[in-house]
Amino acid sequence: MGISNKDEFGMVGLGLRREMLDELLIQVPKQIDFMEVAPENWLKLGGRFAKQFKSLTDTNNFVCHGLSLSIGSPEPLDIAFIKSLKVFFEIHNIKRFSEHLSYCSGTGHMYDLMPIPFTEEAIKHVVPRIKQVQDILEQQIAIENVSYYAAPGQQMSELAFTTEILQQADCKLLLDVNNIYVNSINHGYDGDHFLANLPSERIAYGHVAGHYNEADDLIIDTHGADVIDPVWQLLDNAYKYHGVFPTLLERDFNIPAIPDLVKELDIIHCLQAKNAIPQSKESA
Repeated sequence: MGISNKDEFGMVGLGLRREMLDELLIQVPKQIDFMEVAPENWLKLGGRFAKQFKSLTDTNNFVCHGLSLSIGSPEPLDIAFIKSLKVFFEIHNIKRFSEHLSYCSGTGHMYDLMPIPFTEEAIKHVVPRIKQVQDILEQQIAIENVSYYAAPGQQMSELAFTTEILQQADCKLLLDVNNIYVNSINHGYDGDHFLANLPSERIAYGHVAGHYNEADDLIIDTHGADVIDPVWQLLDNAYKYHGVFPTLLERDFNIPAIPDLVKELDIIHCLQAKNAIPQSKESA
């Protein structure tokens, strides 16, 4: 398949972490079409970091990937926080906002992304919350398929649960290929089948990352290592099934120098080129 849903922010991205600032302020490699940040990490920053960040957003494409929207929480949405996101997106010309299909708050705030039960009741709870966020932000958001380590009260498959929410909420999908691989090992399902049956038209962009092998049947989604070959293969398959979509490399820990990260960005570029439809040529 060819490039089916190229967005206005480009095709290959890198998650920006504060440790990368000094290198990227000198030069952003040509392999980076866009960068992604968690808005919570930058919203209230002032001084040098705020100026450095603004200089990057003024000259590069950015998307935001939230950490604390808590879309599945039993507590009401934090409307003031969502409105502050809208202002932040306008100041920095953020091209797309995504969040996790999970929750991180109840009567208090947790620092983990907890799984939402795969039930019809949970769908009825989550869908209007996504719609409310989209109404406030005045844009579609993308919801990420998350890694999870337990499935409490499961009444339907992760695939059915995810696709039903995308359809009913009329939102986009942030397709995290590593999360599919992690879940397929931890929960013993066919990751390729899951991937193939996602709705192509909902994919806004994708994530790829590394992880940590705790045991043969337990993988922890750390974003702290290089991407492994089976995950690259899943990304290759994702392009075959859904067309080439913007894809971002996440690295949160054990962050190497930018030239080392660029080697992985080059792999994304190569896989995208491999799966793009060649330009047609006029017959002689």
